[in-house]
Amino acid sequence: MTNFAKNNLDQSISPYLQQHKDNPIHWQEWNKETLDYAKNKNKLIFLSIGYATCHWCHVMTQEAFSDQDTADYLNKNFVAIKVDREQRPEIDSYFMDFINKTHGRGGWPLNVVLNPDSKPFFAGTYFPHKEKYGLRPLISILQSITKWYEQNQNNLPQYSMQPSRLPSENINDLEIIQKFELTFDKKFGGFGNQTKFPPHNTLLMMLNFHQETKDDFTKQMIIKTLDTMSEKGLHDHLQGGFYRYSVDREWLIPHFEKMLYDQAMLLWVYSLSFQLFHRTKDRFVIKKIIKSLKETFSNQEGLLYSGHDADTNHKEGDTYTWIIAELKKILNEKEYALFSERYVLSQEGNFEGKNHLIKIELPNVEKDNQQKSLEILKIEKKLLVARKKKSQPFTDKKILTNWNALAGIGLINAYRYTGEKSYKDMSLTIFEKLIEKHYTHNLLAHSSLNNQLQTQEFLEDYSAMLLFATYLFEEEDFGKKEKNKYQDYIKIFLKGLNKFKKIENGSEIWYANISQQDFEQIPASVFDHPTPSSKSLTEMAIFRSNIILEQNLHELEYHSFLGSDFHNLAAYYSKGRFHEFHLPEKINHKDLPINSIIKKGEKYQDCTNFTCNEYENKKELINALMK
Repeated sequence: MTNFAKNNLDQSISPYLQQHKDNPIHWQEWNKETLDYAKNKNKLIFLSIGYATCHWCHVMTQEAFSDQDTADYLNKNFVAIKVDREQRPEIDSYFMDFINKTHGRGGWPLNVVLNPDSKPFFAGTYFPHKEKYGLRPLISILQSITKWYEQNQNNLPQYSMQPSRLPSENINDLEIIQKFELTFDKKFGGFGNQTKFPPHNTLLMMLNFHQETKDDFTKQMIIKTLDTMSEKGLHDHLQGGFYRYSVDREWLIPHFEKMLYDQAMLLWVYSLSFQLFHRTKDRFVIKKIIKSLKETFSNQEGLLYSGHDADTNHKEGDTYTWIIAELKKILNEKEYALFSERYVLSQEGNFEGKNHLIKIELPNVEKDNQQKSLEILKIEKKLLVARKKKSQPFTDKKILTNWNALAGIGLINAYRYTGEKSYKDMSLTIFEKLIEKHYTHNLLAHSSLNNQLQTQEFLEDYSAMLLFATYLFEEEDFGKKEKNKYQDYIKIFLKGLNKFKKIENGSEIWYANISQQDFEQIPASVFDHPTPSSKSLTEMAIFRSNIILEQNLHELEYHSFLGSDFHNLAAYYSKGRFHEFHLPEKINHKDLPINSIIKKGEKYQDCTNFTCNEYENKKELINALMK
């Protein structure tokens, strides 16, 4: 029996929940026992959802959740529950849908009040412990809610989450690209003119479109966005990798979280860009992302942690920012002078009195010569050594199946187009370790921490692992006589998807999770931001699997641009905009289009736009592709 009169998060396998184990609030985990307790005691539920590297979650932890008066009120009148959104994405999705429908927008921490039957009727995000930013204190909000509920508990608004059905766009791929042009920021790259997230899925769509059309403005949009992200403040210039988003239009100041999914998706994007445009700077970014993965995300077994906090010692970006005196102490006079020629530096700084490193945009005639570039690299390495001696941000060491699979896909693409075999080795290790650690008794676990498994099953894990397996299928040695082992995994995970599919009123509905005792089955996400949605991942994985297994292909319709671009990429392929190669011998992916799948065959064939062309030999096929 659980003692609900105390904080019980000390036994959790979530790093985020562990961060709250010393709060005076009697936090509980989300489970059937806790929900039953609230119902039996007729107590309201205060649900707080966040994740371990969330800045405003930390602020609430330090403020309202550490305030004794707030804790006393919560402990007396509510059952308080903490949820890690990365461990329980279906719970987060459900209540995020609720706040979006009732308030128009949400965020984290996501704080929701539920009646004793676990039905939501109030939601908000950050609340201070004392009035601040024009916001009422959390305790005041809770007192008002308690009073309101006493008077209105029999007339609560009813809420249920319905499957999202995005309207099909009766347009072609050229019109989608033209829509990108309308929202493209020609001055700074990216889309829109406010806070900017790296547009992973949109860039993947654009890269594939350019592969087929060679459209010049598409190329300009891609290169402008990639260069601005890598040159300005979104990129960690010392250790590699990217921060979560930029708070400004110009990509100067980031929100300093580093998430595994951003590294995975951007590795994929920059790898495809390198293949198309053969730019040294793209290869450099690829190398720096993988440096970051190796040095800061990898555990001893080769799997990858979930992310790094924005804060160090409760100060955002503290590890990554510098005062001038600090730089001058580390660098000699000549080094500092050279460094200040390449980076924006000032006494007042650009972020809370310190300098976040942003490269100066040099005109082509003043690009660093090779010798100067080498000297700057040495200076950056020297600064990184010094930075590693500082206090470091908290690392969320949770291993997530879907994010690791996406990283594996990014790594295999980096290997294909750079030829660096160690990238392939990293990718293979990730797949093998996920199978070893997370796939047990025909169940694909969502996450683990210190080898303790979280056994809930989610569509996003099966679809990501299925997609990952289709890429590794292409890497098997064509000279081997034995069966391609990844074909077996493709069949296993393809079958596993059936757990999440239902036919309702003649329509195919995908669900995000398998119904558990503590939560209902909810519709799969369809919004491709920042990662591909579970439904879009499923569509792409099934498409590639059907090609490999020689099953029937189904055409998909385009949805809205920017918010559905991984789906739109799957739709693009489904309309014949891909190459299916049948080959008696392996051909290097560098010699093939990025929108291709290779399979072993008796003849040299390139099947695209639903027509197959046959060639006498490898040279003839490659020459035809170059025309």
